[in-house]
Amino acid sequence: MKGILIKIALITVSLGIIWYTNSHLDIYNLSIVNNIGIFAILALSYNLINGVAGQFSLEPNGFVAIGAYMTAIFIIPMDTKIDMYALVDPAPVILQMQANFPIALLAGGLTSALMAFLLSVPVFRVRGDYLAIVTLGFGFIIRIFAMNSPAYTNGAMGLNDIPEFADFRWIGSITIFTFLVMIHVIYSKYGRAMKAIRDDEDAAVAMGVNTFKVKTYAFMTSAFFEGIGGGLLASFLSTIAPDQFTFLLTFYLLIIIVLGGLGSMTGTLVSAIVIGFGLEWLRFLDDNMTIFGYDTGAHPGMRMVVFSILLIITMLFARRGLFGDRELSDILKSKSSSKRKNV
Repeated sequence: MKGILIKIALITVSLGIIWYTNSHLDIYNLSIVNNIGIFAILALSYNLINGVAGQFSLEPNGFVAIGAYMTAIFIIPMDTKIDMYALVDPAPVILQMQANFPIALLAGGLTSALMAFLLSVPVFRVRGDYLAIVTLGFGFIIRIFAMNSPAYTNGAMGLNDIPEFADFRWIGSITIFTFLVMIHVIYSKYGRAMKAIRDDEDAAVAMGVNTFKVKTYAFMTSAFFEGIGGGLLASFLSTIAPDQFTFLLTFYLLIIIVLGGLGSMTGTLVSAIVIGFGLEWLRFLDDNMTIFGYDTGAHPGMRMVVFSILLIITMLFARRGLFGDRELSDILKSKSSSKRKNV
């Protein structure tokens, strides 16, 4: 009972902070916080299939694109669509797709989950590096489809004038919800089965675990929240194009979950915050600087060089990431138990 009350109190305080932040931060800092929240949602969901289930998947950019396009098409007004599609007239079904923002987000997530279900049949026939190649190809297919289907996606021109419904109240609340869902999944029977598959899939099969069912469950759950995150990204940016959903998006998410710890949702959340604020804080390295009276001049991209060096140093001293595969609660429990033994 005490633990439940503590969780309710933490959620209430977090929601209060979200509402306060959305009302009091300036536009620049609020955009940074919103960006961190969106990528935290994407990284948390990606860590479920990659870190917890141990399936080296490289598909997030594809599911994020599906969620982004679905949400954008639903919330863009019909008149705006007619004026926006310049190459060819929009398909009749595109004009009929209209919904409010929550329904549009849900549609984006469910469409991504459905695609994950259909993709799971060929994907989970292979393992390891072959699984990575298959899922990587899926991301390329979605991007190419977006570029070559102007009647549905407006082709390479993308979608503009997307209504900006995704403020920090939406993004922050969904980030908390995603984190709680992932924690619940990890400590459920499905989460234990995922970890068993990650550690030794053959042993899991011998113990009677339906590995295909469990991996499909993880894949669909991950894809659903990646679609939700894609919808938030589309509404936050107010414009999307196929070039935004390249492998670099997947690679960025991979950096977040590896730095935080594969299998650790707490570590992923902390890593997303550290990387998001770190990249912004290091922006001064790209500008003119005066060191001991010497003008160094502008060096665009220097912050990425320094940030990469810091990442390398961090991974040398924390090879399993900041939290390993443990949650913060597990670390605190182990420390308290060790103190009791010492006493």
